[in-house]
Amino acid sequence: MQFNPKAGLLLLLLWAFAPDTASAQGKVRNREDSDAAPQARRKNINLHEHPFPPRLLSPDEGLSVAGAALESHVRHHPDPDCSHLVHAIYGRAGFPYSYVRSSDLYVGIVEFRRVTHPQPGDLVIWLGHVGIVINPAQRSFYSALRSGPGVDFYDAPYWRERGRRRFYRYVKGSTTERSSKPE
Repeated sequence: MQFNPKAGLLLLLLWAFAPDTASAQGKVRNREDSDAAPQARRKNINLHEHPFPPRLLSPDEGLSVAGAALESHVRHHPDPDCSHLVHAIYGRAGFPYSYVRSSDLYVGIVEFRRVTHPQPGDLVIWLGHVGIVINPAQRSFYSALRSGPGVDFYDAPYWRERGRRRFYRYVKGSTTERSSKPE
């Protein structure tokens, strides 16, 4: 196992900027949370099925997903594709969802809601590729890259050439999360 100075520096910077990002995201998150009930009704989710209605991940929960991503970098699984890698990381972080390809994630699934302002742990998706936002201030994300799992910047020329990116945040309390937990 080799120490990657770039990943170590990124983790240190993520830790340093996380409180500022979390407070800035709080305002956006509150506005997005207020839209939860109408959007859930449009997708035919019955909010009365469960005592805790669906909600978006908090910034702290998002950091746990980002932490699971960086921790998986240390373990280095042999050549996973991007959608399987992201699915495994979310599961390890305690936020399950039904596996789908990155192209399906790009269109949208019930376990994730599209957002305009990413926070750590959100998905960054292009048609045909998905990753996990590590630090929105640095525009960094973790994914399966050509050189293996690692960190890159979603505003780099290669990713800009891939087309329009979208950000999605996990919906805690979604039907998949509820069905995967024992009663």
